[in-house]
Amino acid sequence: MKRWIPGMKEDPTVAVVRLEGIIASGRGLNDQVIAPTIEKAFARKPAAVALVINSPGGSPVQSSLIAARIRRLAEEKEVKVYAFVEDVAASGGYWLACAGDEIYVDESSIIGSIGVISAGFGLHELIGRYGVERRVHTAGTSKSMNDPFKPEKAEDVERLKGWLEQIHQSFKDHVARRRAGKLPEDKDLFTGDIWVGASGIDVGLADGVGHVVPKMKEIFGKKTKFKVYQQRKPLLSRIGARVLGDVSHSIEERAAYAQFGL
Repeated sequence: MKRWIPGMKEDPTVAVVRLEGIIASGRGLNDQVIAPTIEKAFARKPAAVALVINSPGGSPVQSSLIAARIRRLAEEKEVKVYAFVEDVAASGGYWLACAGDEIYVDESSIIGSIGVISAGFGLHELIGRYGVERRVHTAGTSKSMNDPFKPEKAEDVERLKGWLEQIHQSFKDHVARRRAGKLPEDKDLFTGDIWVGASGIDVGLADGVGHVVPKMKEIFGKKTKFKVYQQRKPLLSRIGARVLGDVSHSIEERAAYAQFGL
């Protein structure tokens, strides 16, 4: 009833957005899927937006798109954004965390992994062992680079490393810009290393230990209300059904978390 009584101030509301899972176009956490949720969270100009993040990373492009959307809306609506890390905000997950004006972690949260990786398999010896011949015809000398069924070429590796360096630089620029004045000048934080809990605070990658409800009530008052915005899962997922693509994605996601011992 407060909103209808002249002169009486409403209790502040914090919009909570969950950003969870591997970041990937098409399947998983991506800008197309999460955009409506983020837009709704900012729509009524809450007291603040709290990002609850649990992601081992993934696509640098999708990470950038999601973070850019959050920052654009935060500036348009003049709403402060707080990021809260659960199990992990690594690689692209930390890219998302940096969309927050302040970052809070649990004492056991894993953050960082500010690097870029490309991985694959070399299968040319395997198919040769079984008498399989690889036939590739191209128009353009670079169309078959890094073919897993052909021996690796030094020039292809060099070119790939150049691309990875460009993406890494964009990642570093994003972190440096969003954490300006908080990062130590005498320590390289962009090696792909990770930090746990308070150690991440010590190097400026996080601002403190805190969980979303108590921290928001500490800042906005004990009567703070929370509105949770979370992407809706497809109907088949909600009723427990799975298709082959879901199984494949689950395996990939499980492997991504496993590298951090989770």
